[in-house]
Amino acid sequence: MKLGLIGIGKMGYNLAKNILANGHELVVYDVMPANTNGLKEKGANIAADLVDMVNQLESPRVLYMMVPVGKPVEETLNLLKTVCQPGDIIVDGGNSYYGDTVRRSEELKKVGLSYLDCGTSGGKEGALEGVCVMIGGDESAYQHCQPLFESISISGGCLYTGPSGSGHYCKMVHNGIEYGMMQAMAEGFEVLQKSEYKYDMEKVAGMWNHGSVIRSWLMELAENAFREEGSQLSGLKGIMHSTGEGKWTLEEALAKQICTPVIALSVLMRYRSMEEDTFSGKVVAALRNQFGGHAVEHQ
Repeated sequence: MKLGLIGIGKMGYNLAKNILANGHELVVYDVMPANTNGLKEKGANIAADLVDMVNQLESPRVLYMMVPVGKPVEETLNLLKTVCQPGDIIVDGGNSYYGDTVRRSEELKKVGLSYLDCGTSGGKEGALEGVCVMIGGDESAYQHCQPLFESISISGGCLYTGPSGSGHYCKMVHNGIEYGMMQAMAEGFEVLQKSEYKYDMEKVAGMWNHGSVIRSWLMELAENAFREEGSQLSGLKGIMHSTGEGKWTLEEALAKQICTPVIALSVLMRYRSMEEDTFSGKVVAALRNQFGGHAVEHQ
């Protein structure tokens, strides 16, 4: 398949390499041209702008967006609506709010464009080696793109979830769960850190990840973080930034009167971390940096 990839950031760059490695033809574009450095040598065509990208693709075009949520998505879609043709397919691979996705899908449908919402998990490593994707939107558009999605996904990590918004909704809930899991791990490590015993946190995390009930990729990332930053994570500030998905999950639960106390408290702990430095905050900040390259603040 030949497609365009818009947004070559920390996830988009690795996704581009994944797409190329799986034999697809790729045209890439980023508002910061330097972000595409090195991709031409790997076989990608570099577009000067979105018009150039569309002109390099054949109908029905597939335009895959990996741009930040909110205003950048709106601005990109507004431009694409003016240059795309009926039958073209736009994929939003970011963590957009599902309500915005449903609205955008209806707006694009009026001009003959299909919109797929693609919740993406796996972090930077997954973007390169095989993503986990949950995809909503028009089923015929999904079927057209299915070979692409399955080729860039880890085995068993590609699911068509149903109508527009369902992919981003599923990813929203996924991130709410992620909040709770990271918070539980972080609190456990803080109990160890404040005990009378002098634990080597890297070794504890490594041991827990060999046969224990709580073994996981997050625990592996915790081991990596302690190896890189030391058992006390002393070089980091315990500020846990948030991109919004946990908050959206909580708001949805409240609207539907669903009891989600773990997710609720993990969201509130993100806000608390902005006021006071805590060891648990350091752990979550380190974990987010490990899997997604999210910025951390250093002392």
